[in-house]
Amino acid sequence: MSLGTTQFGALTVSRFIIGGNPFSGFSHQSVARDTAMRHYFTAERIKDVLLHAERLGLNTVISRADHHVMRLLLEYWDGGGKMQWFAQTCPELGSILNGVNNGLHGGASAIYVHGGQMDYALAHGNFTEVRDAIARIHDAGLPAGVAGHTYRVFEYADAHLDVDFYMCCYYNPTPREQQAGHVAGAVELFLEEDRDNMVRTIAGLRKPAIHYKVLAAGRTPPADAFAFVAQHLRPQDAVCVGLYPADNPLMLEEDLRLLEESLARVGC
Repeated sequence: MSLGTTQFGALTVSRFIIGGNPFSGFSHQSVARDTAMRHYFTAERIKDVLLHAERLGLNTVISRADHHVMRLLLEYWDGGGKMQWFAQTCPELGSILNGVNNGLHGGASAIYVHGGQMDYALAHGNFTEVRDAIARIHDAGLPAGVAGHTYRVFEYADAHLDVDFYMCCYYNPTPREQQAGHVAGAVELFLEEDRDNMVRTIAGLRKPAIHYKVLAAGRTPPADAFAFVAQHLRPQDAVCVGLYPADNPLMLEEDLRLLEESLARVGC
C-alpha cells in the first residue's frame, strides 16, 4: 500500500507522514488523554510504530526536537530504522535557534519552526528570530519550513520568507498571541471556517505544504476527514497524521486505505 512520494528540495518524502504529537502526549483532547498517551507510548512502542510504517512504504516522521525524541530516534536508527525525521522546534526550549540546533545535532533531515512560535511572531510583527533560524537551517544544507495555525502566517511567509515547505494546520484551536506553547487542558476550538481559510490559502502557496491536524485531533470521522483532504491535496503536498494504536491496532492501515480511496475518487 502506497500513496507515492513528493519532493521537498532534494528529499523524497512519502505523501503520508507519521505525526509525533501522540508520542509526546499531545492529544489536543484532554489532560487525561495526554497522560494515557504518555503511558502507552514507551520507546519500544514508538519504534514499533515507525518500523510498521516503513513496512507500509512510508519514509518520514515529524516530531519535536527535544531530548526525548532525539534519544528515541537514535535507538531506532541504531536498530536499523530508515525513516527520515522532520524536526519541529519547541517553545519550551527557549529560543527558536535552540530547537534548530537540537534538530541539527539529532540527525534531522529537515527542520521547521513550530506553529505556535510562528503565530506569536505574526501577532507581534517580529520575524527576526525566525529569519535567523531559517538561515541556520539552510547553512546546514537542510530544507527549512514554517508551521502555523492561522492562514495569515502563510500569507506572510509566502511573500517574505525563504522557506522550502509549509506545515499548515487545518485548525486554529487556541490563540498564541500571549505565548507560543500549547497549554495542556486549554479549551480548544476546531472551526470549519478556519479549515476552509487554510485550504483556500494552501491552494495559492508557491511551495509544498504538509496538511496536518486534518482529523481535528480525533473529532472528525476519518472517512470524512480524508475525503476533505483529497479534495485539497495538491500533487506536491503531503499529509501528516498522528497515530494511537491503543484505540485501533489497524489505525495506520485504515487511514492509508481511506486516503487512497478518497484520492482515487477525485482522480488523483
